[in-house]
Amino acid sequence: MATNINAVTSATAASATAVSKTTDDGQDRFLKLLISQMKNQDPLNPMDNAQVTSQMAQISTVSGIDKLNTSIVSMMSQFAGMEAVQGASLAGRNVLVAGSALTLAGGAAAGGFELPAAVDRAEITVYDSKGQAVHTAQLGAAAAGVHRFEWDGMTDAGQKAADGQYSFKVKTTTSGTEATAQGLTLGTVNGVSRGAAGLELDLGTLGTRALADIKRIQ
Repeated sequence: MATNINAVTSATAASATAVSKTTDDGQDRFLKLLISQMKNQDPLNPMDNAQVTSQMAQISTVSGIDKLNTSIVSMMSQFAGMEAVQGASLAGRNVLVAGSALTLAGGAAAGGFELPAAVDRAEITVYDSKGQAVHTAQLGAAAAGVHRFEWDGMTDAGQKAADGQYSFKVKTTTSGTEATAQGLTLGTVNGVSRGAAGLELDLGTLGTRALADIKRIQ
């Protein structure tokens, strides 16, 4: 499995250390300049309390912002670690992601679809590699959300379909009007890695998908 939790955590920890060091250096420079300014001020025209208070308020504000940045970096580090652990737990699991591929193996296949709203009627049509319809299933009414379906490999002609790659389409209607539906294909997580946009899942022939692309974990 390609997940490297230590690398993720150490990288964000290094960022937090760098921010902290920058904050300390800035405060030291400010205090040294302020002390030097007070030592060398004109005795006949010394800095008034308002000036000193104003400068102290400025360094306090900058310090507060830097501390906030440090806290945010720390939170990001913790989130990255949690995300990596979550991704690692997905290795070997089956997931549903957007797609229309359907794999028939051992006389069984499974897929899914997502509905933004409830429909009166849902229909699944399975196609072979030549684009010929081999099976149609009427699923009836369906609520909004993610749904899973299974196909036993039997064609509408009453024959057993050969194992292999197929595709499917989802057709839904509400009050006689065609409704929106998103087909979902079933894939297995072979590995997890971190990319520029976050965790990426290796789904084999389905390619690489982001963690946010998962609609359901089987």
